[in-house]
Amino acid sequence: MNLDFKKILEKAEEYKPAMSKFLRDMIAIPSESCDEEKVVLRIKEEMEAVGFDRVEIDPMGNVLGYIGKGEKLIAMDAHIDTVGVGNMDNWDYDPYEGYEDDEIIVGRGASDQEGGMASMVYAGKIIKDLGLEDDYTLLVTGTVQEEDCDGLCWQYIVEESKIRPDFVVSTEPTSCRIYRGQRGRMEIKVETAGISCHGSAPERGDNAIFKMGSILNELQELAKRLKIDEFLGQGSLTVSEIFFSSPSRCAVADGCSISVDRRLTWGETWEGALEEIRALPSVKAADAKVSMYDYSRPAYTGLVYPTEAYFPAWVLEEDHVACKSLVAAYKGLFEKEPLVDKWTFSTNGVAIMGRYGIPCIGFGPGHEDQAHAPNEKTWKSELVEAAAMYAVIPAMYLDTLKKG
Repeated sequence: MNLDFKKILEKAEEYKPAMSKFLRDMIAIPSESCDEEKVVLRIKEEMEAVGFDRVEIDPMGNVLGYIGKGEKLIAMDAHIDTVGVGNMDNWDYDPYEGYEDDEIIVGRGASDQEGGMASMVYAGKIIKDLGLEDDYTLLVTGTVQEEDCDGLCWQYIVEESKIRPDFVVSTEPTSCRIYRGQRGRMEIKVETAGISCHGSAPERGDNAIFKMGSILNELQELAKRLKIDEFLGQGSLTVSEIFFSSPSRCAVADGCSISVDRRLTWGETWEGALEEIRALPSVKAADAKVSMYDYSRPAYTGLVYPTEAYFPAWVLEEDHVACKSLVAAYKGLFEKEPLVDKWTFSTNGVAIMGRYGIPCIGFGPGHEDQAHAPNEKTWKSELVEAAAMYAVIPAMYLDTLKKG
């Protein structure tokens, strides 16, 4: 197919006001994980309005919009849940009412990552307007619960809905760069047990918090020794939560537990990450229990789809046809070389490619440093660039396949 890149860019620019309005509408609907129903319905409405051939909501609550009926199934994904707003004193604008000027849109979800959804939906309209359909089916997914449990939505899509695309474009924020991988992660619990007694005579008991103190120090040292990968960088860990049990403030604590956010670089495994902690002298001395968290929170539909809190690292090779297709699309549209890099944070790619080996590649409007931040914003120019890219990628993929 001969793609008229100039015309595609013009169409994307033409739809900038509509994309901006749609994004503002999504931002205005609070949609934290497991409470996405209203924003899903708003997305379904917009998909139908711009001419998607078919729009469905699956039993988990993901919205699935289809264009075309070709042989190759190409998916583009945006999670449409957000985190909370945090301390309102840190916001200059209401996080749901938001703010807009000629360049930016502010509000919770602007970059992470309802902006990607706005661009995808209007890419569908561009495809329809310009007759860019070919021997492909485009699946646009608005997925739920990512902020709570990244990739769970795609575990459901692959395992239960039996949908397996040729490849998936994640529209998480990349500053309109091409991202081809990320570190994995897992959520670890470390528990110490003690014996309570009156705080006036602590020698009669066994303080679980003191045991944890030594473990915390050794975890801090372990973080410096974790594996390094040339592309994804070093694995990392941080203690994100601490809990205790005690009969009162005037007693020795009989229980203590911590949560460890562990980022896994290429080549690290969840088994190895647990064993590294179990091997620490302080963990052995305290006879501490080290385990992985599970996730079983109900979706807004009521569906419970339990999984372990393990999210594998993934890397797509630069010479993969999906990566070459995005590079070619970028060069055609913008007449310059793209920056090809990786995410710092985690995405639904942990399931798409990390679990199932379905090729995944990233390109999205918005910036990583806006994710979960007060005064979160995105850039209208990036919404336009992303919409143009998403409109071009399917046809470019077919063309790249033909060229070998």
